[in-house]
Parts: sequence; structure tokens; C-alpha cells
Amino acid sequence: MIGSVQRALRLLEAVGSHSEGAPAKQLAREAGLPLPTAYHLLRTLTHEGYLRREGGVFVLGDAAGRLARAGLQQKRRSMILESLAHFRDAVGAPVYFAVFREGEIEVVGVSDTPANPACEEWADFRETGHAHAIGQCLLAQLDEETRKDYYDRHPVGPLTAYTVRDQRALEHRIASLGRMQPVTERQEYVLGTVCAAIPITAGDTAATMAISLPLHQEDRLRSAVDRLRSEVGALLSTLSFSISI
Repeated sequence: MIGSVQRALRLLEAVGSHSEGAPAKQLAREAGLPLPTAYHLLRTLTHEGYLRREGGVFVLGDAAGRLARAGLQQKRRSMILESLAHFRDAVGAPVYFAVFREGEIEVVGVSDTPANPACEEWADFRETGHAHAIGQCLLAQLDEETRKDYYDRHPVGPLTAYTVRDQRALEHRIASLGRMQPVTERQEYVLGTVCAAIPITAGDTAATMAISLPLHQEDRLRSAVDRLRSEVGALLSTLSFSISI
């Protein structure tokens, strides 16, 4: 163990326990350190951005804030992956969670098994939203102006012989979808695979949960989607909390 690191961490913990900050003498006492040692470590931590000195007291600095935010993101990602693993086992198929953020499709997490592998991303999911159930489900949740902006940057085009023909055909398909209706696609993104996605309500963020199956298991798709929808409700609050990841 490196003693100086341990002492610095105790000081950080002491500072973090005071929302309005605390003076050096109090922090030294709470951390169980001699005052000269505490001063030396406090100056170093301030220089590195982990603390700030304001009006004679020390408060957490920007660097400490970045660590805290990173830790929260890791916790949220872990919660998402645990939820996806639960859904994967419940439906017996690979499960995907994706959001539409800052104009792009983002696959936040995927859970699969060696026996039921996820669909290989051979063409960038972000640029081919028109060709897979994930993208179509997200696009269907957007307004026309936002979708048009996406099409302008990522034009509709064929990936397989089954891909939706053009933007007009895709818009017609989107217009025909009912609210909260699952979106399915058959070999549009990759041959030999069928997919389905369900919209997820997460405030103003467009989100979706999706599954994929090999073509020879197509008859399982509808029942798997129904099972996924029934399972998602119980953990929806967790997913909503994790949407900012």
C-alpha cells in the first residue's frame, strides 16, 4: 500500500462529507493526519484540480466531479447490461437497447450468448437506420423535421434485396405504424436474420429494445416480442434512469 495515496484519499473523503467545504485544520483532524501533512496533500490535490480553495475552506474540484460522473455512468451501464441479460434469458434471443441522441442512432448495450449470438454489425448501425428494426423504431418516434435531417446525412439505400426501396417507401411504412407498435424487418439489414423492436417511453428521448433471430426461427419472433414487452414494463424505471448513459 502507498501511504501517501491512502492519506490523500482520506482527505478527499473528508472534503466530500462537507457540502459547504471545510478548513484545513478540520480536514486534518477528520482524516487523522498531522496538519503539515494535510497542508501538503491539500495543496497537491488543489494543484491537480481535485480540490478548490474558496474563502478559506476546501471543496471538491472539477477533477473530482469528473470521477464522480464517470462512476455514475459505469453504474448506469452496469444496470442496463444486467437488465438486458434478464430480458435475453427471458426471451431466449439476443437483446439490444438503443437510443436516438444528438441526431444519431446509438446502440447502448447488447446482450447475447454463444448459442444465440447477436447480429454482426457489418454496416454501421448509425448510418443504416432505415434498414434495421432498431433504426426504424427510433425514426418512427421522431418528428418529420428530425427524420429529414437524419435522411440528409444518412440517405436511404439498399443493403440487401429486401431493404426498403427508398425514403418515400420508408416514410409510408412509418406512417402506417400504430403508436407503441413493434417494428419488424426481415433480412433488410443482413440476409438470414429477422429482427423486431419495440418503442420505449423514456421522457423526450426516443429509445427502443430489440431482438434478432435467425431466419429459420422466424416463427418465434412474434411470441418473443410479446414476451419482451411483458418483461420490459417491470424494469422500465431502471432503463429510464439509465437513458442518459
